Amino acid sequence: MSREHPLSLHRALPVIIIVALGLVLLLAFRGPIWWQRTYHPLRYESAIAASAEKNGLDPYLIAAVINAESGFDRTQVSDAGATGLMQLMPATATEVAAAEGISQRIDTEALKDAELNIQLGSRHLGDLLGRYTDTETALAAYNAGSGNVDRWMSEQGGTTLTAAGFSETRAYVERVLSERARYAKLYPDAFAGK
Repeated sequence: MSREHPLSLHRALPVIIIVALGLVLLLAFRGPIWWQRTYHPLRYESAIAASAEKNGLDPYLIAAVINAESGFDRTQVSDAGATGLMQLMPATATEVAAAEGISQRIDTEALKDAELNIQLGSRHLGDLLGRYTDTETALAAYNAGSGNVDRWMSEQGGTTLTAAGFSETRAYVERVLSERARYAKLYPDAFAGK
């Protein structure tokens, strides 16, 4: 009976794959700027800048939300039905569109239009920032819904949400804030003069 070598390919291959993925991840966050931009793309700068200005938002925050929500894939549709760059639910988008004076029918296909999605998503984010007193709480509401955030805040007896009720929402808020800083660093002149 022959003994298998401890470094046989079928044992070493998973370790090699994990090390390679770790290296790719490290480069995505600490590698050359061109490599980091591959994992943190920026598109639709004009639409982002226009919506940021109209809604009094930081354009880097909008870019960070887009990257966290869809990775800049305008055709993405979640299992729950959230659609487009900023992953808007059609019902929410319809309400926001009415407030914006947009009369077109808002459905999944309409929400795949990058400019419309950014316009509606930015307005929604701006409304949430106006409703809540801090960015973290507004981002939690963007991710988990205002009803959940209001309930969490009433349970805590506060006016801001310091710890989201769902670990997924907490991770989302942290990711968007981290991405916002990363976008400002990777694309320092992206919105200058727009």
